Formats: sequence, structure tokens, C-alpha cells
Amino acid sequence: MNNVVAVILGGGRGTRLYPLTQLRSKPAVPLVGKYRLVDIPISNCINSGLRNIFVLSQFQSASLNRHVSRTYRFDPFSSGFVEILAAEQTEESTDWYQGTADAVRKQLRRFLSRGAECVLVLSGDQLYVMDFRKILEVHIASRADITVAATPVQETEVSGFGILQIDNAGTVTDFVEKPRDASILARLALSDRMLDTHGVPRDRRCLASMGIYAFRPEVLGHVLEDPTQIDFGKEVIPRAIRKHRVHAHFFTGYWEDIGTIRTFFAANIDLASDNPPIDLFSEDAPIYTRPRFLPPTNLHAARVQQSIICEGCRIGQAEIEHSVVGIRSVIGDGVRLSHTVMMGADYFGDSRNDRDKDEPVPVGVGAGSVIEHAIIDKNARIGERVVIRAQEELQNFDGPGYNIRDGIVIIPKNGVIPPGTVI
Repeated sequence: MNNVVAVILGGGRGTRLYPLTQLRSKPAVPLVGKYRLVDIPISNCINSGLRNIFVLSQFQSASLNRHVSRTYRFDPFSSGFVEILAAEQTEESTDWYQGTADAVRKQLRRFLSRGAECVLVLSGDQLYVMDFRKILEVHIASRADITVAATPVQETEVSGFGILQIDNAGTVTDFVEKPRDASILARLALSDRMLDTHGVPRDRRCLASMGIYAFRPEVLGHVLEDPTQIDFGKEVIPRAIRKHRVHAHFFTGYWEDIGTIRTFFAANIDLASDNPPIDLFSEDAPIYTRPRFLPPTNLHAARVQQSIICEGCRIGQAEIEHSVVGIRSVIGDGVRLSHTVMMGADYFGDSRNDRDKDEPVPVGVGAGSVIEHAIIDKNARIGERVVIRAQEELQNFDGPGYNIRDGIVIIPKNGVIPPGTVI
């Protein structure tokens, strides 16, 4: 693994995750109350024994850069590193990153200067647990130029992915980006024999690219020679199939592309369920993040069901169900949270805190408030007796101090909702 370089793509503008990406990049969006999305690929790398990690950033990158630099510091006797490579103007190019492939192209000389035998390209905004040693074993055993991690999906999901066609040896023979035509789907569908071989249910006949690629370094340099090829999924991989040996690595575990407010919300709530898709308590594959040395959470006669309560919270006589309560959250008496993702705060906030002295509404959720099907971003101030309930008929809307996306009410970072407000 010392001869492998991992490249984590910091994502584009993240417009479909707005307003969570109003002040931060997608990989910097908080996850499950205490992590960041970027912690997932970095943790997978560390748990796989991979220590040479680059993170490419561009849009709204300050929060991401700060988190990575404060969190991932290997000891001075190790050659490992997690290094941020921000978009920059150079003598060769004055343009910013134009796409996933273009971002790697502009930093290619730094990756290749490490003498790596393999370059692993990862996305910074996906939720999964993967041992990357397995995809690298497949990559080497198949003598592939490029190996694409792929997961079986249902036909109803294919419009959001690039779909692969493979032969019996696992070689990729075709790639169609977000197909919709029924005849194309029938052509790309996996055979019953292939499904049985990999233990895949019969209703998941399409093989979707996960946006995870293993490259031989010389091949990566070759496929990126054309500057007009700016995206791996849309352009580089489909073109590479015709000239190089591209192999598929089956992944049948949980994997979620956090591309929309709906998928982000559902992933958080699922992780708080009785049967979460990812084991947050695994000693073999922990998720790493910034150590904050917070005090234990204080609960005063609170009733909690199927929820996650993070460190440093102060919760009064409240009812919390099917929710995530992030670090340093303050929840008053009589509050009811249901199907809510509360991201917490960057500091301890209440009426006794110097930061709150000039604020009529303290950080947290005020007494007597009712919140259902909502996302409360960091440092939000929700007054007393506030009612927030999502309405199915209103899917997308921008109101004073709040947004609705995919039918979910979002209170943006540092937002203020006055007492008695009904949303």
C-alpha cells in the first residue's frame, strides 16, 4: 500500500445540496452530527493501510481545508500524509478545475512524482465502507489498465448513474452514462448467471459505476492527455474502454451517493435506526474525524427513541425520535424532534455565553418548539414555541430564514427563527 496514491475529489459547487453548501463544499458537509463527508473516503483509506492521500479542493474550500489540516496528522516517523491540493493558476494553465478528470490532470505531476505503482481516484461525497485492498487485488490479478468499482442497482435507479456492461471475465465492454432507453437497459443488464455468481438479487440487474477508479500511472497520464476530456464518468472512462483494458470490481455492500438533500437526509436518519446500513461501532473500520475533547451529553428527563445524540449536548425535558442531534446542541424543555437532522454548533451557546449576549435568540432549539422532517444546520437559533413541519405538497421553496428542498425544511447555518414562528 506504500506504492499506492489516493486522490480524493473535493467536488464541484454542490448545487443540489444547497443550502448546506452555501458556505462550504460538499465534502465538508457535516454527517451524523460529528463527522464530515470527507471523513468517509479518508477513513476507508486509513483502514485499508493507505497513507499517501491527496484531497483536491476548489469551491468553498476553507471549511474543508481547515477540517483536513486539523484532523489528519500522521506521526513524524511515518511517511504518510493527507495533503490538500487547492485549485491554482500555473504557468501551464490559468483555468480552475473544470471537472473530475481535469482536476486530476492539473495535479498529475504531483501524483506521479511519488513513484506510485497505482493511483486510486475517489469521490469525496459518498457514504460507504470499503477495504480498498480488495479492489487493488482485483486490479493487479486481472492485469487491468483501469479498474472501476461498480455496484448492482435496480432499473429504477439507473438514470442517475453510469452503467457498465461486462463480459464473463469482468472486463468492461460498454459504458452508458445515465441511460433511459429500455432497449439500452436490456442490453446492459447482467445475466442470471452473473447475478448468481456474485450473490446479487435478481431485481438489481444493472451495474453502476461508483466513481472509484484504480489506474496504472502511465495509463492515467495517457487518458488525460486530451484536455477536452474533463470528466471521468462522462468522457474518460467510456473512451478508455476502446483503447485500454478496463476491469470491473463488484461491490455489493451499502453505498450511497450523497448528491441531493433527500439522499443526505435519508442517510442520516438510516444511520440512527435500529438496523443502520453502516456499523458506526466497528472497531475494525472506525470513521475518523477531528478530536474535540467535548464533555459528555447531559440529559434532563429526556425521552429518546431510535436516535443518535452526540457529545457536548444539553437536552432538557424533550422528546426525540428518529433524529440525529449533533455536537454541542442545546434543546430546551418541551421540545419535540421527529425525523430531524440537527448538526449542532461550533461553540457552546446559551444565554450565559458571551457570543449570545447580544442575540435575542440563543443557539439551539427553544422551549416548546416542535420540529418534524427538517435539517437544522450548525449554529442555528430557533426560538421558543416554533413549529416546523414539512408539507408534502411544497417540495421546493425559499422562505424568510429557511429553505425547502425535496420536501424537507432546512434552517441554514447561522440561521435565526424568531419565537412563535410557524413553518
